[in-house]
Amino acid sequence: MDSSTNSLDDVSADSSTEFPDRTSMMEVRLQAQEDEITLLKSSLADALRRIRLHDQLLPLLKQQLIAVNPGAARVLNQVCCSDSCTSSRKLSSSSAVDGIRHPATRVRRNSEKLGNPERQRKRLDKKAASSANLLTRSPSLENRAKELVAGAGSPGSRRGTYGQGQSIKMFIRGRPITMYIPSNIQNYEDLKMEPPSERLELDWVYGYRGRDCRANLYFLPTGEAVYFIACVVVLYHINNRTQRHYRKHTDCVRCLTLHPDKVRVASGQTAGVDKDGKPLQPCVHIWDSTTLVTLQQIGLGTFQRGVGSVAFSFADSGAFLCVIDDSNEHMLSVWDCNKGTKHAEVKSTNEAVFAVEFNPSDSTNIITCGKSHVYFWTLSTGQFTKKQGIFGKYKKPKFIQCFVFSLTGDVLTGDSEGNILTWGKSAADVKTLGKGAKETFQIMRQTRAHEGSVFTLCTLQGGALLSGGGKDRKIIRWSADLAPERECEIPEKYGAVRTIADVDGEELLVGTTRNAILRGTFSDGFVAIVQGHVDEMWGLATHTSQNIFLTCGHDRQVCLWNTEEHKLDWCITLEEYGLCAGFCPNGSVVSVGLSTGRWMVLDLVTREVVSESTDGNEQLSVMRYSPDGSFLAVGSHDNFIYIYNVTENGRRYTRFGKCNGHSSFITHLDWSKDGKYIMSNSGDYEILYWDIASGCKLLRNRFESKDREWASYTCVLGFHVMGVWLEGSDGTDINALCRSHSERMVAVADDFCKVHLFQYPCPKPKAPSHKYDGHGSHVTNVCFTHSDSHLLSMGGKDTCILQWRVMGSGVGDSRERLASASSTSTSSPEPATS
Repeated sequence: MDSSTNSLDDVSADSSTEFPDRTSMMEVRLQAQEDEITLLKSSLADALRRIRLHDQLLPLLKQQLIAVNPGAARVLNQVCCSDSCTSSRKLSSSSAVDGIRHPATRVRRNSEKLGNPERQRKRLDKKAASSANLLTRSPSLENRAKELVAGAGSPGSRRGTYGQGQSIKMFIRGRPITMYIPSNIQNYEDLKMEPPSERLELDWVYGYRGRDCRANLYFLPTGEAVYFIACVVVLYHINNRTQRHYRKHTDCVRCLTLHPDKVRVASGQTAGVDKDGKPLQPCVHIWDSTTLVTLQQIGLGTFQRGVGSVAFSFADSGAFLCVIDDSNEHMLSVWDCNKGTKHAEVKSTNEAVFAVEFNPSDSTNIITCGKSHVYFWTLSTGQFTKKQGIFGKYKKPKFIQCFVFSLTGDVLTGDSEGNILTWGKSAADVKTLGKGAKETFQIMRQTRAHEGSVFTLCTLQGGALLSGGGKDRKIIRWSADLAPERECEIPEKYGAVRTIADVDGEELLVGTTRNAILRGTFSDGFVAIVQGHVDEMWGLATHTSQNIFLTCGHDRQVCLWNTEEHKLDWCITLEEYGLCAGFCPNGSVVSVGLSTGRWMVLDLVTREVVSESTDGNEQLSVMRYSPDGSFLAVGSHDNFIYIYNVTENGRRYTRFGKCNGHSSFITHLDWSKDGKYIMSNSGDYEILYWDIASGCKLLRNRFESKDREWASYTCVLGFHVMGVWLEGSDGTDINALCRSHSERMVAVADDFCKVHLFQYPCPKPKAPSHKYDGHGSHVTNVCFTHSDSHLLSMGGKDTCILQWRVMGSGVGDSRERLASASSTSTSSPEPATS
């Protein structure tokens, strides 16, 4: 008892000391920020004081010069006149306070107040030096103060001479960001921005949405499996291993069904919003799976929030389509497939609805199921009547997950209790309900099937039945009279059985809750033919010389993919989730940054951890090797960049230094081509430059870096990518960008589910681009393969990876293109964004 009490005391003592430590650390950071604000205010005050004193000293100097040399009065008058006009506009308010109304009065008052001008000038220089010393304590503040004092202008449209060269400003959330114009650009205003000659074509889709969708996997007579993820419906030939894509949806696809003719497909999408926050209307597309041509768009402007379930009728050769939307009332509607017109509509229930189907032998009968209900609907002369399934003596399950029709016309449901319930019509109970009682739908039989939920049921030719379990991950084959015949269990790493599609009566396709599609038989078992992440993804890196790439995300999985074979090479699960990754230039290892400040280095062949370290206790955002692989830069959310020496072919790491100067978390960084310098961005839209070779020294004069060449370009803020930002952007609209290795184009991942392809460089605002749809969530990352043959883009919540083929290529280096474009004397209006 005493020992347990002591251990509890130790735990509580440790936790009690931890909180004051964190509190004190927060207080120190808060104090540092307050000091920066104070220094910023003082620097601005000194700058204004200098302008005011300069304006006040001019009349005195004029008097002294006239007394010594009367002939200089005319020249000085011209200078002072123009200068005083400008100064009077700037300081009209202060002049009014001083009561200055006439130059003579102004000279007299200043003379009495200031006394000796020479003494005042020395005093002013001393104050300026003091202000400069204050600013050197906070390097990032120095740049910020310079930008604020320099004035304001519209983003990317105001040029000026600033410091030692010409610059241009862009504004994000009201903050000015100064960009220095490289020396090889002579006429910035004459630069022509055009979309790149290259274009993207969707090559492959990695992933499947099984974690939260049902009945979304079908097999076509063409040998293709039909399923969806994000905004794309994929047709994957399981033998030829090729893909085709239906891409007419404007937001995430939520449901899918196959027409009785095995050619037409209906797919419904969610509502979503556009980049301006305006809602996009959900709808159902009916399309031809052979030609991928849209035959009918149904329900645009009718459905609310999204489309949850769809089903074709059977008895009339698929003339009607039944739809349930995601509104509060889960509206049930029936549509004419050929005309696209609504036939009938009714409110179904306020509870969740999981499935809907027509009776195969009677299109006037429709069944829906969901949370605690099974409803039997009859459609007559455009009106619905509803009968609720009666559970009677049987326990009412929380969820009815799925149902199918048997060959005898009975309805079989699978529920959250693990049972298969057989429903049938029973005669009216006149004794209990009296005259006028109608027939009811009751449970005829209960069959224990699975431990945990029954997620799916699938009928086979001949009347046999397949059921898929949740908790037990089993697939069971039942005879027509529900006697178990065979069973198998899918591997735990793939999750539970979500849906089953029959291939040929023996071979099956199985969709799982961990976003995998399996192929196999009861005899031979099942192997994965489609795999994907199951939670939000952020980390993406491509190999330096091979056609492979690595991804990581909140599901704690680290996956290595092959772009040529379109498959997953290997996958490991970590203790924490990964957020960033980078390949060592020698190609043998890859580093992965985690959510806790820890990072590890993995061997690509053995998958073993060859090195690991921890920097701070906040999440890491960037892992970037220098071009020669001798350094590794680790960007963290604790505002620091940690630099490591890399030896033994990327297997040994020793701390070299730390870049300290950012006032917010690190978002992106890049190395210079000579491996001596780093450019970095932070969460408060700073652009800083670092001299790593000289001991991770901050370069206070950013002008010196304007002509530096960068080995990669992933920083979202910089002169060469200024044009990728839309007017009015809030600074978080662009999550990532990546310049191609040819330095001809730059790909951008934005918050509005789009991938953009710009010309590189694109230093002028409103640069035109090619825009591509496909993702159903914010695009978190983009990256070109080593040969620029493909681009990889990664969705966040949609767990989808899209592989784009780069089509077409131009000639000429980006620097030559930029120089030649800036040297032309003609200018033309900027083209509209394509």
